Amino acid sequence: MTTSAELIDLSERRSAHNYHPLPVVIHEAHGAWVTDVEGKRYLDCLSGYSSLNFGHGNQKIIDAAKEQLDRLTLTSRAFYHDQFARFCAGLGDLTGKDMVLPMNTGAEAVETAIKVARKWGYEVKGVEPEQANIIVMEGNFHGRTTTIVSFSTDPDAHDNFGPYTPGFRIVPYGSAEAIRQAIDANTVAVLVEPIQGEAGVLVPPDGYLTDVRELCTAEGILMIADEVQSGLGRTGQTFACDYERVVPDIYVLGKALGGGVVPVSAIAADRDVLGIIHPGQHGSTFGGNPLACAVAIAVIELLNTGEYQARAAKLGEVLHTRLRELIGKGVVEVRGRGLWAGVDIDPDIATGREVSKALLKRGVLAKDTHGSTIRLAPPIVVSEEDLLWAIDQLADAVYEFKSKNL
Repeated sequence: MTTSAELIDLSERRSAHNYHPLPVVIHEAHGAWVTDVEGKRYLDCLSGYSSLNFGHGNQKIIDAAKEQLDRLTLTSRAFYHDQFARFCAGLGDLTGKDMVLPMNTGAEAVETAIKVARKWGYEVKGVEPEQANIIVMEGNFHGRTTTIVSFSTDPDAHDNFGPYTPGFRIVPYGSAEAIRQAIDANTVAVLVEPIQGEAGVLVPPDGYLTDVRELCTAEGILMIADEVQSGLGRTGQTFACDYERVVPDIYVLGKALGGGVVPVSAIAADRDVLGIIHPGQHGSTFGGNPLACAVAIAVIELLNTGEYQARAAKLGEVLHTRLRELIGKGVVEVRGRGLWAGVDIDPDIATGREVSKALLKRGVLAKDTHGSTIRLAPPIVVSEEDLLWAIDQLADAVYEFKSKNL
């Protein structure tokens, strides 16, 4: 049997180092648990950055994928297929929007929203050619394409990838007034994460999304909500925007939409926005393929029950109540909503990666971001008992680091 060490060594030698994985090689997974090549089990508290909201190997999703695999996997959009209409109608109903434009990855969906907003600005709002601007937030993470990194404030994502795409104005996250001051006659949209995931699960002040919505409406510009990580049940609501009863002009969706099986993303908007796209102006060979649509239909059906949203809300209360007890005991701050948390480790005792590696030894998979922050986002199917066990492992790991620094 090839060992984890051998596979890690081969990976490091033969793949580009665009990630810094923890030293574990996963072989199989079921529900909230994964098993490495040596047979050790771990509780997955990352869920593929919310791609696995419904757990590893969710039977309804797997059955839908298997059935579709036996029939039809790809046609390209040159033809219709029998899953496409059901997917578009289902996602449209879930979002309350008229139309859907499917892609594959979250970054592609964001790029699609940017293109749609610009075209809408020129053809509907009447912005002068080549003058459209979109307001974005400091600390944003919308992907790593050339256009998207052009307005990233993360040096790792941004630096040395220029020349950069113009047309973006960066303002502080959480300040509707900063957005107001940045708007001019050529502004076509505001692009915002309802909760900033990569930045450390940052929740904006209460009322922020409501203010952004009202501002966009008053100024005649589009509100684009990137719900790639925050959407589809993760926060205890179908969408994180639902907490303020805010409906954006464009939803950007991905990750969990593919059920942890295939990449599926999409934007959803009303006809007066998405109707400006015509044949040949945007597309993807694999976007909206039969396999992706069949899987996403199963995901939408799971969400339509409301079971997963309610479970994430209930377990989220357990998660945050227990995590807050760690503040002052090696933890500086806890943020998040639903079954999603950013935990700031006291930088004087350990880095986020050091704590993540300590958790790995204890059988818990989590990942650091921005130095001292750990993100926790277990599958929504996790049991309360397992969730509490994982937090106990975090508490013990942090206590050990703190003891060493006394």
